[in-house]
Amino acid sequence: MAGGVAERAGRIFFWLLAALVAALVLSLIYAALWPRRDRLAQRPDGRLIRVQVLNGTREGGAGARVAAYLREGGFQVVEVGNADRFDYPASMVVARRADPAAARKVARYLGDPPVIRQAWTSDFAEVTVVIGADRSRLRVE
Repeated sequence: MAGGVAERAGRIFFWLLAALVAALVLSLIYAALWPRRDRLAQRPDGRLIRVQVLNGTREGGAGARVAAYLREGGFQVVEVGNADRFDYPASMVVARRADPAAARKVARYLGDPPVIRQAWTSDFAEVTVVIGADRSRLRVE
């Protein structure tokens, strides 16, 4: 009888160990393949993407909400303010560098508003998000 109990305990231990190994392997696969927010918000050199958020609507707080969502995603929001006017019909992401890759990452995170290229030579921000009247189409939650 003692041999039967030890054998059963051995089988239980074996299956628990097998389940633990399977969970670790699945965890490693998930970590390697699943897109992470902090990776999305990085440039190839590892630095965070700097974003300027401008509210182009009359709705107060729209820029702050989008900025908070971008920060949650790991992006570095360097400025939140008002756009040059308050009647932008559509939201847009503006690439401030010759390579629009950073702007595309921001746009993908926000639900894919259009990306426009308007390069400048400032080190202030790489991407500008202009919030327009279609702000409800942006993913901010």
